[in-house]
Amino acid sequence: MPQVLLSRGQLRRIIRRRKESGASRWDEVWDGVYVVSPDPDIEHQGLAGHLLLALHLSIGNEAGLRIFPNVNISDREDRWRKNFRCPDVSVFLPGNTAEDRGSHWLGGPDFAVEIISRGDRARRKLPFYAKVNVREVLIIDRFPWKLELHRRLDDQFLMVGTSSLADPGPFPSDVLPLSFRLIPGEPRPMIEVTRRDGARWTI
Repeated sequence: MPQVLLSRGQLRRIIRRRKESGASRWDEVWDGVYVVSPDPDIEHQGLAGHLLLALHLSIGNEAGLRIFPNVNISDREDRWRKNFRCPDVSVFLPGNTAEDRGSHWLGGPDFAVEIISRGDRARRKLPFYAKVNVREVLIIDRFPWKLELHRRLDDQFLMVGTSSLADPGPFPSDVLPLSFRLIPGEPRPMIEVTRRDGARWTI
């Protein structure tokens, strides 16, 4: 991959311009390293929006439950902008001990969703998510299409469920009263979300 070496001043100017233009909306900082995330394409944004709606319709009536798109998650009491991640969707259940700091959450959600874009490093976020006590992470991979459920056991995540067109699953979440599977669709595969009472939503 081609690399470009920049001075500290040049890097600061680029970051400032990204923030001023709104291009930094999906950027993150990993232990002090500024990470420029690829802009989500239309399909990515559509998936996130429809999944957010399905979660609201299926479980959103529970008192104290909170669901967010692209919320900042940090592990730092001070200078939180030096280390934060932004899941595509975050679900905080009643009793979650993370603190709402207005600009970000100190601590993680119970359930997070990452939608893979070309060139991103979503799976490399899993150690951070384990550190902030995320319980499950649903990864939606589109290259090729596959769903993965990662569950935290002690201080690391283990993949406990997958669904592809060749092996559609479904697999249940331990955190939410839902199961997920990939089903055929046009122009892309669809994600079926099923509640324990049998109600279904297709994304």
